[in-house]
Amino acid sequence: MEKLTLPWELLTSVEPGNTTMTVTEFIILGFGDLKGLGPLLFLVFGIVYLATISGNLLLMVLVSTQRGLQTPMYFFLANLSCLEVCYTSNIVPRMLVDLLRKNRVISMAGCVMQLYFFGALGSTECYLLAVMSFDRYLAVCRPLHYPTLMHGTICVGLVIGSWFSGFTVAAAFQAAMVTSLTFCGSNEIDHFFCDLKPLQKLSCSDPQLVNLVCMSLTVLVTLAPFGLTLASYWKILAMVLHIPSMTGRQKAFSTSSSHLVVVTLFYGTLILVYAVPLAGQVPALNKTFSLLYTVVTPMCNPLIYSLKNKDVKEALWKLRI
Repeated sequence: MEKLTLPWELLTSVEPGNTTMTVTEFIILGFGDLKGLGPLLFLVFGIVYLATISGNLLLMVLVSTQRGLQTPMYFFLANLSCLEVCYTSNIVPRMLVDLLRKNRVISMAGCVMQLYFFGALGSTECYLLAVMSFDRYLAVCRPLHYPTLMHGTICVGLVIGSWFSGFTVAAAFQAAMVTSLTFCGSNEIDHFFCDLKPLQKLSCSDPQLVNLVCMSLTVLVTLAPFGLTLASYWKILAMVLHIPSMTGRQKAFSTSSSHLVVVTLFYGTLILVYAVPLAGQVPALNKTFSLLYTVVTPMCNPLIYSLKNKDVKEALWKLRI
């Protein structure tokens, strides 16, 4: 009689001389409570993903081909668009496939890799947004010194520093997580991708070290860039308020308003997911808020910059001609 293979035997391994089963693969539950809506969700998220890729790639093409957009601000914007393409492509394609299949198994290595790039690209975005806010501060508050302070070499160095810092910080966190967490119980991740909080819930080891490292990295990755961003906009606001005419105020602040909207969207959704206790306790809320910064925000960024920016509109018109 042929022996049946149980599902958990495919997903766990038993160490010799040890009765504890060590998880080697995970099951992504995704939107399991909305199984009947799988095809509809696939269509909606598929359209959003295509719009995200198209919009961000279009901005990159405009910045690289139109002379009017070859300035420090648009150079940083093109890098942000490239980052958004990588960021959403790390999560959405697999999520779309999972919506149409029953076997949602992901290997330990695949899960760790997805988490690594999620952390690395998210960290890079924090640094890049801080650089962009500092650029706006110099443009508004130090207009005479701006060409000298923000020349080509400095811009390239700031962008390389943002990418290098983001991936280095994520690598440090990744090493701490992999060496300290052990998974030996349930292997079902109640999320649509490998995120830190759901993985910590599955761990059967003491996550104290990971929590300590996570808190330290949060200061470096989130609070420090966010503090620089707030300080930059505080200075910009103070400068704008000293301009006597309303027209002058609007003109001075218009160059920074698009970036301020992007910063608010990005940090607002991060705070909802990682700083609000209720979001972590209720999986449905966690998934909803996570969709905002992994799917919705990357799509909105090119729309925000194109709809509120005269230079981008003119470049689009020239490209059509």
